[in-house]
Amino acid sequence: MLGAPASGKGTQSVVVAQKLGVPHISTGDIFRWNIANNTPIGTEAKKYIDKGMLVPDELTIQILKDRIEMEDCKDGFVLDGFPRTINQQESLDSMLAECKKSIDMAINLAVTDNEVIRRISGRRMCKCGKAYHIVTYPPKTAGICDLCNGELYTRKDDTVEVANTRLEAYKLQSEPIIAVYREKGILVDIDGHKPQDEVSEDVLNEIEKYSSKQGVV
Repeated sequence: MLGAPASGKGTQSVVVAQKLGVPHISTGDIFRWNIANNTPIGTEAKKYIDKGMLVPDELTIQILKDRIEMEDCKDGFVLDGFPRTINQQESLDSMLAECKKSIDMAINLAVTDNEVIRRISGRRMCKCGKAYHIVTYPPKTAGICDLCNGELYTRKDDTVEVANTRLEAYKLQSEPIIAVYREKGILVDIDGHKPQDEVSEDVLNEIEKYSSKQGVV
């Protein structure tokens, strides 16, 4: 699942994984778990994430390889947040080739720069883990979590300044990957501006078309 920061990759990846009955693999979730548990790799990754920078390839590849080799990935998986650089894309292809696997489809959720910044800067979090957006998904009481009444806060990587940094990094390092998968003939562009349910419907329709062509039920 490809796309700019806040394009909806995480949400749509979960939808696809549930539909196909395969694991949803998010490098972001894996890194956040390591950060929360103060692991060595988590401590190192936090230095970059807090500044809105991409985690170095060697760290990302190391943690992803361990996940892909787990038993529940033997029948496939949905990648969310990876690859983010050409080096990662090439390393991923090499890694999968060794396992006699390959990427079947790359879905690009297309959104404008302004929409990316609006989505990121409007996000609010609660310590209980519940997420909100001041425009698209506000809490019932401004600044207060609906679930636990906790005070909402803005993550360090959800400010306008960091949003711009993430967007610049994406354009420089991640956008070229879209061209690679387009050239391979496996890229599908999806309008990410639509309501979440409509985007999900478009994504699943494209997967169904692919499955029909491959003779997959």
